[in-house]
Amino acid sequence: MLKYFRWYIIVTVLLSAASCRKPGNASTAFYYWKTGFSLNQQQAALLKQTGNNAYIRFFDVSWNEKEQRSYPNAVVQLNEIPVGINITPVIYITNKTFENTADTTLATLAGHCNKLINALAEEKKINYTKVQIDCDWSLSTRFKYFNFLAAFKKLNQKQLEVTIRLHQVKFKERTGVPPADRGVLMFYNMGKLNAGLHQPNSIYNEEDAGKYIDYLSTYPLKLDIALPLFSWSIHIRNDRVIQVYGKIGRPQLADHSHFEPIEGPANYRAVTSFFMDGIYVKQNDIFKLEETGANTLKTAAKQVMQHLPKQQQTTIIYYELANINLAKFNQETITQISARF
Repeated sequence: MLKYFRWYIIVTVLLSAASCRKPGNASTAFYYWKTGFSLNQQQAALLKQTGNNAYIRFFDVSWNEKEQRSYPNAVVQLNEIPVGINITPVIYITNKTFENTADTTLATLAGHCNKLINALAEEKKINYTKVQIDCDWSLSTRFKYFNFLAAFKKLNQKQLEVTIRLHQVKFKERTGVPPADRGVLMFYNMGKLNAGLHQPNSIYNEEDAGKYIDYLSTYPLKLDIALPLFSWSIHIRNDRVIQVYGKIGRPQLADHSHFEPIEGPANYRAVTSFFMDGIYVKQNDIFKLEETGANTLKTAAKQVMQHLPKQQQTTIIYYELANINLAKFNQETITQISARF
């Protein structure tokens, strides 16, 4: 009897501990990708309620074909910054920049980037502790990009984060692992944009993610996770994709004077030719709406969490705050999803 009583006590304690287990300790953050940083009241409140962490794109680095040099593009205008906000500067660098930059000028490029980040930060008295570099490098630019990162880290001397795509996780032996302190897995944009009306959502779908996700457990960098809050419409003409628009959503496509729903989950055909927000829409053009919602995020979070190695701290970064649909994504929804990690 004493033996069974002891087992009863052990099981009771374990069940009690499981029922009281605290949610995950992941931090919540948001990307901000617009050129002018300015939050409305609702965006500022959501940011404050979820921890006040913002990854702000400070500028892009692009390649100028005419002048044959790299240059900063879309430099952010930091307007009124809420008190208490924790800002991480982000630089987006095109792969074309590294395709055309000579090995001997990589250190110079790193110096220019570091100088501009610090100038923008000093202007608004931003005391940042880490920098994120966003670049979808290729096999041909791998070594240039990695040398740039090493040079930048040496100059900047803050924690260095880099974005990682799913294919770079699966094929790490070929694509290499960047010399950074931490990575951010971009868990979206995993399918190919296409004109097929019955093809899976290219922002996120579980099947495409499943082709790569098993390799997360062996990736040598600690990873934070970026999840999508956005939707977009794929503009199709004569069975070809001609553009993608984030500003065209269900409200515009539900206008029966201009569109009619057709086959598939969220596809619309233009019934007349007209201009919409400066975009020319030709009669019979098709718009394929791809959306993300709370259920999509929960599915994505569950899938990636099952394969992410255990670590003391994870940051979940949502893309993005400037264009968030607050009717879909509120503080409760965001907090619940982050708590899964």
